Amino acid sequence: MFIGACELTLHLPLAQSLKDKRQAIKSLMARLRNEFNIAVAEVDQQQAWQVAVLGVACVSPSQKYAHEQLEAVVRFVQTHRPDLPLTHYDIEIL
Repeated sequence: MFIGACELTLHLPLAQSLKDKRQAIKSLMARLRNEFNIAVAEVDQQQAWQVAVLGVACVSPSQKYAHEQLEAVVRFVQTHRPDLPLTHYDIEIL
């Protein structure tokens, strides 16, 4: 069994408050959960209103599949949420 972990750092240029940030992030996290059946949570920068750090995790019997699934999550965010530019991501398989 392999655990895939990914940290996504997003820039929220349109957010004017923490409420704006939480609304955008909550929507993105729900779509990721529904689309990929993964665990996702905001893991850092909770009080910064123009930066969000999300942690994404999946469990797989194959190391290759876990990595492919997390890469698909990154592509999904880049493609479907251009209003939330992805500034950095890191994928790790445990």
